[in-house]
Amino acid sequence: MEVVLLEGFRVGEGPIRDPHRHDYHELLWISEGSGEHVIDGEPQAVAPGTVTVIARGQVHQFRHADGLDGAILRVTDAALAAGWLLGGRGGRTIPVPPGERERLDAVLHALHAETRRPPAPFAPELVAHLTATVLLWLERWHAASRSERPEADDADVALHRRFAALLEDDFAGHHDVAHYADALAVPPAALSRALVALTGRATKELIVERVMVEAMRLLRFTELTVGEVAFRVGYGDQLYFSRAFKRFAGRAPQAYRAEVHGSGGFAHTAPG
Repeated sequence: MEVVLLEGFRVGEGPIRDPHRHDYHELLWISEGSGEHVIDGEPQAVAPGTVTVIARGQVHQFRHADGLDGAILRVTDAALAAGWLLGGRGGRTIPVPPGERERLDAVLHALHAETRRPPAPFAPELVAHLTATVLLWLERWHAASRSERPEADDADVALHRRFAALLEDDFAGHHDVAHYADALAVPPAALSRALVALTGRATKELIVERVMVEAMRLLRFTELTVGEVAFRVGYGDQLYFSRAFKRFAGRAPQAYRAEVHGSGGFAHTAPG
């Protein structure tokens, strides 16, 4: 776990870091300032009063930023047990209620201070509890911003969390609905109903989206061949993968790669 405080952070006055794939989850809290960043190739405004969640494996780049204040909280899979945070192409942005922004800022500063202290009794527990507080607040604010506003103890919400975490682990090896239903010990129809109620999409749609988002990342930000990309996301047949990709993205893998590279995409990702 790491906390980086942002004080007047700027991007664009010198070399801009290449798109890079994170090996951790990054929560970007912006209290003041403006800018634009790109997550998985999708440009997004950097807006004050929001937390953007960039999941491990997503590709991120700041295009420009001016006077950003706030903090970056970086956590591992173990800390980010809330699987609901990981969903969403292009990351997930959560609005923080105006009355809560000062408290969030204070807790992140407290976390930063704890991580900089010499090793001491109770420090790991304090860091864990403060991190959990931030994640629970984010879950509350995310739920409040949804039109459905599901209750926190809703069984469908709990099932969606479990499904999202399982999908993140298994999407490359399992494309079938039965695997997820069996692992979650629910009938396939019940799983699909719960996911449709919360996301508007059935189980198979969510599986396909997760697989194809990974394929799009690899096509855009690496030099792997189409066959290698197909293998990475769980397809043994390149032709079958190409057809599935075209149904999802509207063009074949090579055409997608040529398009994004021709419009300023990058063929590789910087380390880090």
